[in-house]
Amino acid sequence: MLETLEGSDTWIWHMRHGAFEEAWKFSDKVIKSGINRDYLNTPRHYQCIWDGTPLNGKRVLVRCYHGLGDTIMFIRYTALLKEIASEVIVWAQPELLKLLTTAKGIDRLIPLHNGTPDVTYDIDIELMELPHAFRTTLSSIPSESPYLHVHPISLPNENSALKIGLVWQAGDWDQSRNIPFSIIKQLGEKKGTSFYILQYNPELAGWDKTFGIYPGKMKLLDYARFIHSLDLLISVDSMPAHLAGAVNTPVWLMLKKKADWRWMEDRTNSPWYPSMRLFRQPTEGAWETVIRKIKEELTTPDP
Repeated sequence: MLETLEGSDTWIWHMRHGAFEEAWKFSDKVIKSGINRDYLNTPRHYQCIWDGTPLNGKRVLVRCYHGLGDTIMFIRYTALLKEIASEVIVWAQPELLKLLTTAKGIDRLIPLHNGTPDVTYDIDIELMELPHAFRTTLSSIPSESPYLHVHPISLPNENSALKIGLVWQAGDWDQSRNIPFSIIKQLGEKKGTSFYILQYNPELAGWDKTFGIYPGKMKLLDYARFIHSLDLLISVDSMPAHLAGAVNTPVWLMLKKKADWRWMEDRTNSPWYPSMRLFRQPTEGAWETVIRKIKEELTTPDP
């Protein structure tokens, strides 16, 4: 199988199978080739920034060019970076800045925009390149949790036996991650539980208002505090799942058959998030099976 793969598929195959060292060898070749270094004409999330120069003793600018969930997942590396760099400057999405002030290792936070960063630095790197820079392996993933720190809040119906948040759509760019609300609604059969609708724009995502408590739209820091107050978040592969993992809230992640590389192959847990369990489609599109398994888990008494 591996011999038939080309380009980035090789990197993804190694990451899926836990062979991180081999993935970094491929990344080394990409750096030497100069591929994807056309900053003016390449979308940010495709850009390779780091040129392989050691980060030790340098003023490092960390560019957060991917999605909010990616920033939340990989911001953990600033703690490691600060151990070797003289200064760590993070250029991140404005809506994340207040939350990121709770992360370790960041000397300066500046809001990401379409121009150039107004800051002096020696070397820059894209946030998701940091695992490569640190030659991360399965055994060396910085998995300390929580690594983002927020205070819990009081929730509506907080005296219920179980408080569960729900997110069933991840966005339009990959609709195969999304679950119809009619299927998610089947979880409502669990008695003694308060379900909280934490889906962005829930009505556009199919919420019919007959099931679940919608706390309203929140700024991201308040959203993190809400998630931290839950007993459990049940989510598709989207930013809220990363946020739950980062604040150490139990999270059950519902994955499509061919999930993103970071969830690897055939695992029911994640080496990135100690509080996470993975529920995978057995076949393409089989969300009903995933929901049945979650319902079984919810109804099984604690030992």
